[in-house]
Amino acid sequence: MPRTLRVTGESKNLTFEELREFVKVAGDAGVEDDECVTAEVSTTGKIKELEVEIP
Repeated sequence: MPRTLRVTGESKNLTFEELREFVKVAGDAGVEDDECVTAEVSTTGKIKELEVEIP
């Protein structure tokens, strides 16, 4: 079963700082630049959750 890295916003939506931390942690975990990221967005288009598979 693949491992995944998932982040949700501490409040309702992700902040830029939370996004920056997700990218850093994913990169440190070995996620490649061409890996697809799955996102859940709100009806207003804001990011609520991100998920990526860790190799």
